Amino acid sequence: MSTEKNTSRYCEALNLLRAAPVHRLNEVGDQWRTPDLLFWGINALFGPLILDLFADDSNAKCPVWYTAEDNALTQDWAEMLASIGGAAFGNPPYSRSQYHEKQAITGMTHIMSYASQQREKGGRYVFLVKSATSETWWPEDADHVCFIRGRIGFDLPTWFVPADDKQKPTSAFFAGAIVIFDKSWRGERFSYIDRAELEAKGRTSLALAQFAYGQQPAPLKVPVLEAPEIESRIWPLEVGLIFEKVPSVDSLPETLQNKIKFHINQLWLERMPTNEIIIIAGGLVDSMGGQVRA
Repeated sequence: MSTEKNTSRYCEALNLLRAAPVHRLNEVGDQWRTPDLLFWGINALFGPLILDLFADDSNAKCPVWYTAEDNALTQDWAEMLASIGGAAFGNPPYSRSQYHEKQAITGMTHIMSYASQQREKGGRYVFLVKSATSETWWPEDADHVCFIRGRIGFDLPTWFVPADDKQKPTSAFFAGAIVIFDKSWRGERFSYIDRAELEAKGRTSLALAQFAYGQQPAPLKVPVLEAPEIESRIWPLEVGLIFEKVPSVDSLPETLQNKIKFHINQLWLERMPTNEIIIIAGGLVDSMGGQVRA
């Protein structure tokens, strides 16, 4: 992140908005947040995503991020990725082009053009954008576009305080696409994924990250929760069949095996695909195995 901060009118207006005692939906503008499941699904497909290009301290999705004051359009994304590894992610601002001392701050045309420039220096740049192929900013030169089947929506910023009961999102859903700039890309030019499948990948990826890094559960419903003490019981046949496919599960004591079966049963009841249940259960086994060894 840059140490030189942008004091543009855009940033000043944004700071005033955040500090306001109440807000209205039509004021949110560029500040809609990427839902966690969408981000983690994109991360599973095209990550690891380490640099968030358009964020702030309250909504950053990656360990490193640029704020509006940093102005991502003045930063060397490729140099940053070379030093920290991984790929960059952007849920870009859609507001009309705004400038500070003749330097663009926002504007999709400027953002997509700058991404094309940075690509030539190396690195992968992953954007979640509206599927608006008729817009002048649409990146015809992108290396890959993954169209999302099913409309997507975004979350309100954490600082949003509704002015009244009418300030609730209703029809903010639109067609979306994942756009990749990466000159080393050797795959197909276009692909498609269902929103539900993308969210399922996100749910699995997020659950594994929580177990791997000992994080507290995120503020959303994820399928992996701490199970109560479970005694032996008769589980559905499907649970037993899935349980047998989980690597190293028989190395756990019986009480922990019952907890694994409890989670498998919960995920099976929620109709999660079998392969994803096995992945999550495998993460649980690794976590529980570490507890046993400790």
